[in-house]
Amino acid sequence: MQYRRLGRSGLQVSQLSMGSWVTYHNQVDTTAAREMLAIAMDAGVNFFDNAEAYAVGKSEALMGEAIKALKWPRVSFVVSTKFFWGLEREGASINRKDTLNRKYLMQAIDGSLKRMGLDFIDLVYCHRSDPHTPIEETVWAMSDMITQGKALYWGTSEWSADDIRTAWSIAERHHLHKPVMEQPQYHLFHRKRVEQEYARLIEDIGLGLTTWSPLACGLLTGKYRQGIPEGSRGSLDGMGFLVKGLTDVTRNAAVSQLEVIANELGCTLSQLAIAWAAHNPKVSSVITGASRASQLRENLGAVDVLPKLTPEVLARIDLISQPLAT
Repeated sequence: MQYRRLGRSGLQVSQLSMGSWVTYHNQVDTTAAREMLAIAMDAGVNFFDNAEAYAVGKSEALMGEAIKALKWPRVSFVVSTKFFWGLEREGASINRKDTLNRKYLMQAIDGSLKRMGLDFIDLVYCHRSDPHTPIEETVWAMSDMITQGKALYWGTSEWSADDIRTAWSIAERHHLHKPVMEQPQYHLFHRKRVEQEYARLIEDIGLGLTTWSPLACGLLTGKYRQGIPEGSRGSLDGMGFLVKGLTDVTRNAAVSQLEVIANELGCTLSQLAIAWAAHNPKVSSVITGASRASQLRENLGAVDVLPKLTPEVLARIDLISQPLAT
């Protein structure tokens, strides 16, 4: 496992990290989480991603219980969470739903700390942008979390380049803690935001990227070429919005072409897709997900594929996937 600086910060994160969206609580219990966290750490992973909204807070609690059971030294791992949607989805007050106002954020960090059983969270993200709250208010609140010692670094997730630059400029002007990372979706079929929209921003302010969904929610595993398998992510309650993309005929045909390259390299489709995302030097860490230990081990094997991604191989991959990318 190699380690990369998180943007221009001094923090180093593993090039592959472990996330908990969909899996924790829904597919993974505390015992399984503890096993997979141990496997990941043994493989060199030091960054574990979460969010307040995942399983309505239960994902944070489960990860916290697993970390406590493993008795890791706090200095040995980096943990993150994200804020925006809140937990009280039904009948929520205007101050607790889909917002980045100061009231919500200052309460949200306290809730996450309690659920995870931690004294501080390394990375905190604004999970989406909030057009109804002034960016300046959000910047002050996120900076104050760090000043208060409740978080170490803050950033954004799926924000536009313009909004990130505005937030950074506000922090610069008021001598506040600046956003240092962004968490965007990035995979073979979704690349324009990372490769085009953020390009100048990364160069100007040194933004670090912790990207999610390297397997396109499972499309790039090849398992959806014949429909939605039982027990897969696409079959889970609440995941119906993924079905159209997972069963896209044109992209699944491209996946079959990519499998030819994977076979030539002696790896799986999943490993090829993850390695491709990690190959981008602008990506600090690629967040992977797994519902079982064997799946996690396969994903972590992507580090062995990275040296095989020669310019010629990358060109072949682009020829197949880039015309279908958004």
